[in-house]
Amino acid sequence: MESADAGLFGPGSVSWKLHAEPILFVAGLRSLYLQALHPRAMAGVAQNSNYRQDAWGRLIRTANYVGTALYGTTAEAEEAGRRLRRLHARMTAVDPATGERFRIDEPDLLRWVHVTEVESFLDTGRRAGVPLDAAEVDAYYTEQRRVAALVGLDPQTVPGTAAEVAEYYRQVRPELRMTREAAETALFLTAPPLPWKLSLPARIGLNLSPARWAYLGIAGTALALLPAWARRLYGGLGLPTTALSADVTVRTLRLALTALPRDWREGPMRRAAEERYANLASTAPTA
Repeated sequence: MESADAGLFGPGSVSWKLHAEPILFVAGLRSLYLQALHPRAMAGVAQNSNYRQDAWGRLIRTANYVGTALYGTTAEAEEAGRRLRRLHARMTAVDPATGERFRIDEPDLLRWVHVTEVESFLDTGRRAGVPLDAAEVDAYYTEQRRVAALVGLDPQTVPGTAAEVAEYYRQVRPELRMTREAAETALFLTAPPLPWKLSLPARIGLNLSPARWAYLGIAGTALALLPAWARRLYGGLGLPTTALSADVTVRTLRLALTALPRDWREGPMRRAAEERYANLASTAPTA
């Protein structure tokens, strides 16, 4: 049996420091709102995904993939990447503007998804109060190139610093726009069907359940956390104070989440990785 290793990252990485924060579930939703603004990427999702019928299943699968990349062994992360690459390699879509058929695994599309995801994690975390200095921000983007490589990207073509991410967004913004598919997806993300048990109070005549109200608040916060240029594409959502209100909300939510017991805040993948790393450290030869 192949011996376990520390994986792509480890306790000393900025990636582990940032992703220890449960507030990042808001970041995941923010990234989906942002990704929907790329017409070609949105067409690829709409024409190949059953996310409307299996929204929560897809969310769980995505979370498991991210968790494996972060906390799995190197072999587990690479195998997860291979499975994803095989899946993408079989998929194509038709550009709604040109009628051109394109592959889902085009580097430009993979890069867009990667950048919006990692930038959302980082921006949300910092605005929620996670203490990261400028050097750690750049280190996080550089570390996450390892995850970009898993989906088939050349790491050197992926932004690896905050300045490179800002330049990437500047270059790609002319391609972004609100399409009907983007609007429909954003509406779905804001009010998806809740899992049966959570939606039960509404089903028995109590109108909107507490879970529905809570989710609407989270979705509204994720939208408010978008860059100002992205909110303008969504029709100028919010007031001039929207960004400040979003910052206050995620800071308050982070404080509430960090007050929870550790077992509630940390997932099983993280705990397994910490135990594996501790075992590796204890058996490492000493000088």
